[in-house]
Amino acid sequence: MLDYVGLEADLDSEERLIRDTARRFVDEQVRPDIAEHFEAGTFPTEIIPEMGELGFYAPNLDGYGLPGVSETAYGLLMQELEACDSGLRSMASVQGALVMYPIHAFGSDEQKERWLPALGRGEKVGCFGLTEPEHGSNPSAMETRAEKDGDEYVLDGSKTWITNSPIADVAVVWARETSAEDSPVRGFLVETDRDGVTTNKIDEKLSLRASITGEISLQNVRVPEENRLPGVSGMKGPLSCLTQARYGIAWGAVGAARDCFEEAREYALERDQFGGPIARFQLQQDKLAEMATQITTSQLLAYRLAELKERGDLRPQHVSMAKRNNVRMARDQSRIAREMLGGNGITADYSPMRHMANLETVYTYEGTHDIHTLILGQDLTGIAAYE
Repeated sequence: MLDYVGLEADLDSEERLIRDTARRFVDEQVRPDIAEHFEAGTFPTEIIPEMGELGFYAPNLDGYGLPGVSETAYGLLMQELEACDSGLRSMASVQGALVMYPIHAFGSDEQKERWLPALGRGEKVGCFGLTEPEHGSNPSAMETRAEKDGDEYVLDGSKTWITNSPIADVAVVWARETSAEDSPVRGFLVETDRDGVTTNKIDEKLSLRASITGEISLQNVRVPEENRLPGVSGMKGPLSCLTQARYGIAWGAVGAARDCFEEAREYALERDQFGGPIARFQLQQDKLAEMATQITTSQLLAYRLAELKERGDLRPQHVSMAKRNNVRMARDQSRIAREMLGGNGITADYSPMRHMANLETVYTYEGTHDIHTLILGQDLTGIAAYE
């Protein structure tokens, strides 16, 4: 696998084990059928508990049966999962960074005891309800409300483009605590079998097809007060979750690009035209050299992020730069890899076009490329262009 400047030589034994375990799991359990799932628009739900047994959900958290591995190990896991398919990494990323993380960081002891072990084992599935039909890049304008009524809250609103929602047991729903415009945003754990909750699946996607995506409709949904996350108020709650998830995406995108590179290099060495492999032509070597350079540059950025995160110096803007750069890189290089495969590249027999389609979603979700550009612009100038 492409590691041109030998970054993996510095991995410790645990990090190597996690990398190798994830790579073996993907190769044996998921990769053989992932193209069929992509075509059918399905996710292999039977692997959800298997991923839990292997510790793939929030392994960088500790306590409650979670292993507490390094941030590099977590990044390597996301990289190996997305090297198979973005839908696979999305499932694990949402479960860990967007559901387990807020419970771990902001939940009560009772909430942690109830949900973290079950989610970590893959016995329960979670989803993250932030994006609304009319509010994507501007989540602070959310319309979902949670009105206090005695010792309960009554939730009303709708969320969309929610990974895992049709199969979720619990949703982390972000809502304004009252109907007032300036009321604080709070997080609520909403069991999806409660009266008034519906989680319809979104079909006919042309990207991220091997992922279950849906909506969350909340109509007069009553939850007890103890279902509110007590440890955070305001947009800091959901945005801190997104920082965790975007960190994983920055690593995952490298995995997708690396898989495209390996597929293109192998094809170029085996494809015979004009009396020999096409890898001998300067045009193909130029493409491979540029792909390897761009992937390596993005790997360096991901590894640096891990160092900063491990020592507590990581800022959301650092993650914005890495998410923006690495996903754009993967999007561009997947297209080049597809190009190298010629007509064969448009079939499901090869991965680049599937990655290419998936990365259109990754380019958009968890903060669009343009929004991350403006986040960096504000950090560099002190001026918020989107206000």
